[in-house]
Amino acid sequence: MKSFIAAIKNEEKGFVIKNSVFLPFHCEIITIWIGKEMSLLSAPDLITDVTDAEVLGVREGDFYTNLVFRKWNDLSKELGHNKGHIILRAAEKGADIFKVENLHYIRIGFQDHKKELSFEIIDNPYDL
Repeated sequence: MKSFIAAIKNEEKGFVIKNSVFLPFHCEIITIWIGKEMSLLSAPDLITDVTDAEVLGVREGDFYTNLVFRKWNDLSKELGHNKGHIILRAAEKGADIFKVENLHYIRIGFQDHKKELSFEIIDNPYDL
């Protein structure tokens, strides 16, 4: 298992291919938000049922997690060049998800046309 805190601290990058994001870590996902930056007209999409195969596919390798957002087409076009982000509410794999100190918000940023993803731990997903 690969820690998301260590991966973020080491500034590891992920990547996106169409509607599929590859994260260089493992985590226990509680909720996912997909939202556009600076958009007062639209609320972010909230995914709480990560077991719904029509909405989200999750695959784990030895060193990565792959999230496939089935209701979206091309995430880098929709969110790239800092137009949007994905926020995970998650805990480290194996951590007690009922202890608030184990839960973190992970902001996934879509930087540029290179399909590269950046990660940061944030305090409040509503204060971006």
